[in-house]
Amino acid sequence: MNTASPAPSTARIGVDIGRVIINGDGQADTPFLGTTDELAMLSPAVYGSFDAVAELLERTEGAVWLVSKCGTGIEHRTRLWLEHHDFFELTGMDRSHALFCRERRQKTPIAKRLGLTHFVDDRHDVLEPMVGVVEHLLHFGAPEEPSRYPGLVPTPTWDHALDVIRPTL
Repeated sequence: MNTASPAPSTARIGVDIGRVIINGDGQADTPFLGTTDELAMLSPAVYGSFDAVAELLERTEGAVWLVSKCGTGIEHRTRLWLEHHDFFELTGMDRSHALFCRERRQKTPIAKRLGLTHFVDDRHDVLEPMVGVVEHLLHFGAPEEPSRYPGLVPTPTWDHALDVIRPTL
């Protein structure tokens, strides 16, 4: 009888925030651009995002990071939203794993520095530069059909994303 414990996961996962954790519509990454802090707190979470992040944190022993591009004002508002919605308590993510950069192109060096094996983002222009840097690139919110972007796996929902990620852990 084999009583050996399974090997710990070596996966390290990056997750965008706008339209991946915080629901958004249209071209804005989040629905609270240009509004007040109070109104921004009414923005809903993407369906299943908290549960998905919690599962990924458990499966990777905490190796999941939020990596978001925004200016200082939206970073402040995003941090308020995460606190207001008890994101860290409900998912188990360490607050130090919420990282922000000012330009989209900065996400690739962050992914490389963290040694990320997976990245979930709703923007193909963020993911495309990561081809060859991050092994598993999930194009969140993209229709589940053959991708127009080589190396990117379309994942319309968190259920789809988890179906893609689980076998790789």
